[in-house]
Amino acid sequence: MTTAPAMEPAVVARGSLAGRLIWLAATWSILALALTGLVLTTAFRDTANRRLEGLLQATDIEVAAVTSVQGDYVVTPPVQDARTLRAYSGKYWSVVESNAENGFEALTRSQSLFDYGLPPPTSGASMILAAPGEPYVYDAIGPDDQPLRIMAVARTLPNREAPVIFLSAIDRSEVDQDISNFALLTWTALAVLGVGLIAAVFIQVRVGLNPLYALGTAVADVRRGSLQRLSGTYPTEIAPLAEELNALLDHNQEVVERQRTHVGNLAHALKTPLAVMLAEADGSKGKLADTVRKQAALMRAQVEHHLQRARAAARAQLTYERTAVDEVLDELASLLERAFQSKNIEIDWRAPEGLAFRGERQDLQEILGNLLENACKWGHARIRVEAAPAGPGRLSLRVEDDGPGLPADQHQAVLKRGTRLDEEAPGTGLGLSIVDDLVKSYGGRLELGQSDLGGLRVDLELPAAGG
Repeated sequence: MTTAPAMEPAVVARGSLAGRLIWLAATWSILALALTGLVLTTAFRDTANRRLEGLLQATDIEVAAVTSVQGDYVVTPPVQDARTLRAYSGKYWSVVESNAENGFEALTRSQSLFDYGLPPPTSGASMILAAPGEPYVYDAIGPDDQPLRIMAVARTLPNREAPVIFLSAIDRSEVDQDISNFALLTWTALAVLGVGLIAAVFIQVRVGLNPLYALGTAVADVRRGSLQRLSGTYPTEIAPLAEELNALLDHNQEVVERQRTHVGNLAHALKTPLAVMLAEADGSKGKLADTVRKQAALMRAQVEHHLQRARAAARAQLTYERTAVDEVLDELASLLERAFQSKNIEIDWRAPEGLAFRGERQDLQEILGNLLENACKWGHARIRVEAAPAGPGRLSLRVEDDGPGLPADQHQAVLKRGTRLDEEAPGTGLGLSIVDDLVKSYGGRLELGQSDLGGLRVDLELPAAGG
């Protein structure tokens, strides 16, 4: 015998729609802002460096214009820039030649360098000499550990065979600081903008999805029994969904009504032949007539039982019915106290106002009516009923009597269809079975136990309708 595989749930929740939208928008915003920050800081740094290189190129041209060869010496008159005349001022120039170590050997230099020689690039002088006339820009450390931007250009001077290298240098500390300040300001502003954008996206998504949340709440209210149909105004995108849900509710109502009609027709069709059989049996005597009467009565009880189950299953499909528990208890208590007036039965019931059963009134009447009638039948004088909320969407009911009770090993037996522990007592043995079937059809639970009144205790858990 093989076991059928367990069915997977039709709906599986995988993450929040709002969370997904916020995550996507936040990711895109962060990437866009990061790219913007990178572009802005790079552009500012390149602009600042080009400005420095423009100053270096102007110094290089000025120095090259006044430099000449006199005998064995390269001579450069003072350049008309006050910063090149003050020691370690931050602006320097020098005319050098390559030495044997691929480094620089100064021929002439600005007074601002004093006794310091500008360092060559890490690749040495050969890189500069390989492209005469082309500026070669690099960074190095100057006097007083100043970060320098240096431009080197190789040229050939008249009356000198070996080429010389013109060096122009400037302290880039202020520019580096400006670049750092700009980057800090830019990234701070973009971070604040990013937080603001994410907050705006969060608000936008929450506000945009509010109609969906409202629709979900309305559907839950329908399921709890607070509403029978969806109502209200919804956006164009959601309104068709609300209309389809209402159409589905209408269709379910029609299905239930058809099932009720079929059940009624079947009951009418079966009851008439059974009534005829009983009437014929009552007019006859003998063992056959007794057997017919007994079996016909049992058949009628079985038909009633299965019709009750069919009606309960049909009604349980509609979960938006709402039945006040206190009203049903008050009605049944008054009726049964009169019916069992000879036993002086007193039914003490308690139910908080507003507690409601999520189901049809006649089903709650059937459940409590069977239990209370059974309690009145077996109880001596006192019946106690208590109803209370039992958690979200649930309610509990307890029915107790002061009768002889029931042994624990017989609790499950009395719930079986047709079981009668006392054949002398009137009935078909279907009361508790019908109650158990009705309770299960609503997704509830029934348990039997010993009451502190001395008799039987019946505990029920049923779906509760929302307020």
